[in-house]
Amino acid sequence: MNTCIDWVNRGIGLACRLVLYATLALTFLILSANVGLRYVSGTSLAWASELPELMFPWIIMSGVVLAAQHGSHIAVVLLTQRLGRSRRWVLAGGAITVALLYLGLTWASLPLWEISADEYTPILNVPGSVTVGCLMAGFVLLAVVTLTQVPTLWRSTGTDAELEGAST
Repeated sequence: MNTCIDWVNRGIGLACRLVLYATLALTFLILSANVGLRYVSGTSLAWASELPELMFPWIIMSGVVLAAQHGSHIAVVLLTQRLGRSRRWVLAGGAITVALLYLGLTWASLPLWEISADEYTPILNVPGSVTVGCLMAGFVLLAVVTLTQVPTLWRSTGTDAELEGAST
């Protein structure tokens, strides 16, 4: 079971890194080319401002999922530190609750995704559902990442370092 969870986490991490690196590099290249074009010829590419706007949510969501995987987020542990060994129950229950809330956000976004499919960007003619779909995919990945951390919380012996590093 642990191997399967590791494979899922590695796959999610790899996919998010690929999206993050590709979108950041492409955004940098597009904006640099557009600035160079303006400097040299006084004109710009019409789509050069629209494409980075479309890629920005992908950059953000991939970064959020990676941060959740590594526990690089804000956590309030004041109460859970005082619980002793029972805090693994609280943290595991909290992780399951958070995962369910992410899935609830995904479900709540479904009507918005359907509505935004009819709206297109002015230049590239990309449907708005691409951006909303990115958010929905990010919520699902956050739920999966959070759920994959529950076994670590559960098996934990209760030391501060293990529990703080595994809670999201």
